[in-house]
Amino acid sequence: MPKPPNFLFLHSDEHSFRFLSSRPADRGGEPCRTPTLDGLAAQGTAFDNAYCQMPLCTPSRISMLTGRHSHRCAAWSNMSVLDPELPTFGSHLRREGYATSTIGKMHIGGSAQYAGFGDRPYGDFGGPCSHQWDPLSHPEGGRGGSEIRSRTVDAGVSEIPEGLLQENVVAREAVSWIREHRHANPETPWLCYTSFSRPHFPLTAPKRFFDRYYPEGVTPPRVGPTGDSADHPMTAGAVKGFRTEEVGDEEGLKARAAYFAAVDFLDEILGDFLALLDRDGSLDNTVIVYTADHGEMCGEHGLWWKNTWHEASSHVPMIISTPEHRRGDIDASLVTVPVSLADCFPTLCGLAGVSVPEGLDGVDLSPAVRGSACKALTDRPGVIAESLAGRWGEGTEFRMLRSERYKYIAFRGCDDLAFDMESDPDEQVNLLKDPNPEISAELTRMRKTIHDDFSFETAPAEMERRSTELIERYPRKVTPKTPNQIWLGNGKLVEADAPLYDPTVLSEDASSDFTR
Repeated sequence: MPKPPNFLFLHSDEHSFRFLSSRPADRGGEPCRTPTLDGLAAQGTAFDNAYCQMPLCTPSRISMLTGRHSHRCAAWSNMSVLDPELPTFGSHLRREGYATSTIGKMHIGGSAQYAGFGDRPYGDFGGPCSHQWDPLSHPEGGRGGSEIRSRTVDAGVSEIPEGLLQENVVAREAVSWIREHRHANPETPWLCYTSFSRPHFPLTAPKRFFDRYYPEGVTPPRVGPTGDSADHPMTAGAVKGFRTEEVGDEEGLKARAAYFAAVDFLDEILGDFLALLDRDGSLDNTVIVYTADHGEMCGEHGLWWKNTWHEASSHVPMIISTPEHRRGDIDASLVTVPVSLADCFPTLCGLAGVSVPEGLDGVDLSPAVRGSACKALTDRPGVIAESLAGRWGEGTEFRMLRSERYKYIAFRGCDDLAFDMESDPDEQVNLLKDPNPEISAELTRMRKTIHDDFSFETAPAEMERRSTELIERYPRKVTPKTPNQIWLGNGKLVEADAPLYDPTVLSEDASSDFTR
C-alpha cells in the first residue's frame, strides 16, 4: 500500500493573481519575476480562476481552514475567532494520523491559537498579525507601513535586516520542524502549513528587488477608475475608507514598484526554502500547495488594498504540485473552471486518501489535480465570495458568484452588477445596465443561486452575533507587543521581533565605535 503523501502548504498574503510571471499580459499578467512559482506551475496543476471566500485576511483564512463560506463559519472581520468546534484541515488530518504544524501568520483571534494543528513554533499569537512594521525610521511609536497613509508614502526599501524578516524566519523554522519530525517519526506523514507575510503591506523589500522596478520598470495600473462600477457605492466606500484619492500618481507608481519587489522577494524566499527541502529528500513524497488569502488592488479602479469584489482583490493564484507531477508521471495542466479556497480542505483529504468531513462548502479537486475529470468541479454553478460586514456603509455588503464566463455581484441596499469575464475581463461593462435577452436567463439563474439559502436581511446579523459570541467565549490570553512571537525550548513564549521594536541599544553610532 502506497505511503500517504506529506503536504507542504505555502500561503502568502495579499497576492493578486496578476502577479505571476507565468501569466502572460494577454491574460491580465503583470511583468514581475516569479521563477519558483512558475516552476511549480510547470510541474503541477495551476488553477487559473481561484477565488477566496472573503477578500480580507482573517475571514479568508478561517474560511479556507474550515472549507466553508465565511458566513457559515462566523468569519466576519479581522477580529473574528475560529470556532474550535469546527474541523480544520489541520485538525482533521491530525486525527487521520498526520503530524501537523502551522508556522507564520495565522491572524485568528482568541485563545485557540493553534487552529487544530499539533505544533506552532513561530507566528502571531494574538498579536498585530505578523506584519513587521517597516520602515524602522517611521516616527517613534508609529507602525511604519501599516498606517493608512504610511502604506504608500513609505513604500520602498526595507530597513529590517534581511535575516530577521518574517519570511526568512518562517522558512527556517519550517525546515527545522520538518527535519526534526523526519528524525523522530520517519514513518508518520506530515502537514506543514507555512504562512508568509509578503506581499502584504508594509510595501517594502530588499534593495536589489526594489531597484528592478523603481524608478524604471514599474507599470501603471492596467485598469483605471473607469467603467460602470466607478461610482458604485462599493467603490466609493472603498475609496473613502482607504483614502485612496490621496495617493498621487508618483506615489502610486512607487508603491506599485514596491509591491512588485515584494512579490519577487517572496518568490526568492520560496525558491531557497524548497531547495533546502529538496536537498534533504523532504519533497520526494510531498504535495506542494501554493495560494494566497486574497489579492491586492494595487491602484486598479483607483483602489488599493482589498475587501472588494474586483478581480485584483478576490482572484488569487492557486497551484498544486504532486510528486507524480515532478517525476513526470502526470502532465502539468491548467484548470480554467473557477475554484475556491474552500476547496483546499476537501482536496487535501482526497490527495491523502481520507474521508471528507460533512458540512463543507468546498469540493474535492484531487481528480483534476491528477489530470482526470472532476464532476464535482463542473457540476456546481460557480464559486462564492462574500463580504457582509458593510464596513463602508450601505451598499458595501456583497455576495458574488463567479461562473465559467460571468461574474454576478449582489448587494444589500443598492443595484447589483454583472460582468462577462470572457469579453470584459477588466470589469467595465455592467451587463445589467442594458440587459441582453440572450444572457438574461443565465444572470437570473446566477442571482437565484446567490440568494438560495441566504438572506441579506438575516445572514449578516447572525454572522455578527456568532462572531461576537466567539470573541467573548475565547478571549486571547496573551497581549504581544510586537508582530511575531516564538516558543523557546523551555516552553516560554517570547517576542521574536523585540530586537527591532524594543531593542537594547548598545551604541547610537556603532559605525564610529568600532575599528574597521
